[in-house]
Amino acid sequence: MTITKNDNTKGLWRTVTLLIIVALLQVFCNNAHAQDTSRKGYTLFKPLPKALMREDMETDRPNVTETPHTVEAGHFQYEADLFKFQRERTEDERQHSWLANQANLKLGILRNTALQVIVQTYGKEINHEITTGEKESASGFGDITVRIKQSLYGNYDGNFSIAVMPYIKFPTNTYTDNKIYEEGLMIPMLLKLPHEWKIGMQLEGDYLKDDEAPARHAELLQSVTLSHVLFKKLEVFSESFYTYNFKDHKMNNFLDAALEYEVTHDLKIDVGINYGLQTMAHKDYFAGIAFRY
Repeated sequence: MTITKNDNTKGLWRTVTLLIIVALLQVFCNNAHAQDTSRKGYTLFKPLPKALMREDMETDRPNVTETPHTVEAGHFQYEADLFKFQRERTEDERQHSWLANQANLKLGILRNTALQVIVQTYGKEINHEITTGEKESASGFGDITVRIKQSLYGNYDGNFSIAVMPYIKFPTNTYTDNKIYEEGLMIPMLLKLPHEWKIGMQLEGDYLKDDEAPARHAELLQSVTLSHVLFKKLEVFSESFYTYNFKDHKMNNFLDAALEYEVTHDLKIDVGINYGLQTMAHKDYFAGIAFRY
């Protein structure tokens, strides 16, 4: 099936319009709700008391769609791919990548603001040339990404929440040829439904390195995820997202699935898969952890 640029644009604007309508309805329905003042005045240097923290820890794992909720002021949260395997194919080569302890270090700065530093502790990349059969591998320390998440609405109250999160990736890796800075902006949203169902959505614009050249291109990511809590401790996620390269007019589609188990209110573990539907779209398999204090 061929997806034209016009079809993609129309579909995007239909979805954006729907999200805006949902957001406005939620705002109008909740504008009479009393504002929570109990968490105001707390900062990085004046931590929010544990009694006022969310009972359930909110994480950016395990799917691509991030949570719009921030870490509570003065508290630290650790999230990581303990293990991640990615396979990818281009016209000329097959690539396998291994990541260990890809950690997201999150610190609550203000009531609605959090700092995140993502560190790729160790990575290994193996490239197989399809035509020649040659094999190359390299390993070492990875990139560092800095993100700021700012909640715009519903961080602690209501059924709808939205945030913005700009980021910049510093090319500190020692094992790939990507030595270019990359940046972008994410807009995650969450809608809580009855009976412990949730819908997450995300719009993301990125400025990324080209696959085959030391140049950059603009890319759009749009995702939607559905989750449900089973047996009180186990949450099941299903997700679909696509990426669109504006330079090559290339779209990749993905279907994702994950399981997240709550060991305690402050500790979760997860496993999952991000599966690219196109031949040249990457496939990811991972296991991770999240905890806070």
